[in-house]
Amino acid sequence: MFTSSPLTGSKAEQYAALAAQARALLHGERDAIANAANLSALVYHALKDLNWVGFYLFDGTELVVGPFQGLPACVRIPLEKGVCGAAARTRTTQRVDDVHAFPGHIACDSASRSEIVVPLHIGERLIGVFDIDSPVPARFDVEDQAGIESLAALYLESLQ
Repeated sequence: MFTSSPLTGSKAEQYAALAAQARALLHGERDAIANAANLSALVYHALKDLNWVGFYLFDGTELVVGPFQGLPACVRIPLEKGVCGAAARTRTTQRVDDVHAFPGHIACDSASRSEIVVPLHIGERLIGVFDIDSPVPARFDVEDQAGIESLAALYLESLQ
C-alpha cells in the first residue's frame, strides 16, 4: 500500500522525498495511463500553489490531454501553439514566469499565471509533456525545474 508523507526540509530535500514517493508509486507498473494518473495526483497534492498538473500525450500529430488533476483542460494542442507545444517541439523544458507574456499561450485555465512543461521523449520518440500550472507568478525556479524533470524521468523509466 502506498502512503504519502508530508514534504519537509529544503526544496531539494522535498523533491528528493517526492521522487522517492513517486518511485514507490510507479514501481512494478508499466501502464502509461495508470502511471500518469498516479503521478499527476501525487504532485498535485504534494506541492503548494498549483492549479493544474497533468500529461499531454503525443498522438503522432498533436498533443492530446491525458491524466490530470485540476479544472477541465484543453483537449488538443498543436505543436506550434502554447507552452506545451513549445516544449514538445523543441524537446526542452519550458519554465514560464508569466504565461500572459508567452507568445501563443493557450489559456485553458484563466487562473494560471506561471507554468513549467517538461518534454517526455525516449530517444527521438516524443511521448508527450508533463505540464504543471500555478496561479502564482514566477512559481517555478531552477530547483523546481530540476525536481520536476527528475519526476518526469521516473515516469519515462516506468514505461521501459
